[in-house]
Amino acid sequence: MISTVGIVGFGQMGSGIGQVAAAAGYKVLACDVANEAVDRGMKYITKSLDKAIEKGKADQALKDKVLGNISGHTALNDLSGCDIVCEAVVENLDIKKDVYGRLDELCPPETIFASNTSSLSISDMAAVTNRPERFVGLHFFNPVPIMKLCEVVRTIDTSDETFDTAFKFAESVGKTCVTAKDSPGFVANVLLVPYLLDAIRQFERGLATRDDIDNAMVLGCGHPMGPLTLTDFIGLDTILYIADIMFEEFKDSHYAAPPLLRRMVNAGYMGKKAGRGFYDYSKK
Repeated sequence: MISTVGIVGFGQMGSGIGQVAAAAGYKVLACDVANEAVDRGMKYITKSLDKAIEKGKADQALKDKVLGNISGHTALNDLSGCDIVCEAVVENLDIKKDVYGRLDELCPPETIFASNTSSLSISDMAAVTNRPERFVGLHFFNPVPIMKLCEVVRTIDTSDETFDTAFKFAESVGKTCVTAKDSPGFVANVLLVPYLLDAIRQFERGLATRDDIDNAMVLGCGHPMGPLTLTDFIGLDTILYIADIMFEEFKDSHYAAPPLLRRMVNAGYMGKKAGRGFYDYSKK
């Protein structure tokens, strides 16, 4: 039974996971490398809750409950008493392995480890620990408090008990869960990324303008936003990173990054977070 949740990496994703867990009544221990990072994560949560209150989707009581259920930490050993530790650090396998190697020595054998990775191998992370059967993927989507999906990823070693416990935990924080095997991109990204890459390829080839490609998919297919806008929102560097991982795994041209995408990333056009991607956000 899960009552205490550890979060490693308290950025946008980690703070979002912490928010929904705290709202569900769990005690959340949020850990990052410095107090400034923890404070930034708490500001994300406060801003998210204030927006929800403005829209009538939350009230002050919920805000007080969430903030009261979260404590900030900068030492991994503070998470040693957690029932589950959700990791949301930077999408770098070596860094994640280092985190799990240290956590494995600190946490008791029964603690479940769950990675929020969107593309990396869960098995590779589990291999640095002595608990591969207690390892699972919990891939939440950004922004976590709003997006309803969670991909629950099991490896060849994940025990039925661990999978069922993680699945029920994700459901308890308000998510609809789908099951995926440990394969790059899981379900959503293995379908989404080729679509985004194809849109970039067609733009690069001059099939249509940026706006016409986006409008075609919004107005013709009912998508909430066009593929180039969505790429900006996710981050061009993130899409490139995932595409390269999937191409390395599958050797399929559908996952090959278009030259334009790589050039834009190299030039610093990372999307909305950088103020410029396929669209210019610097004046908004």
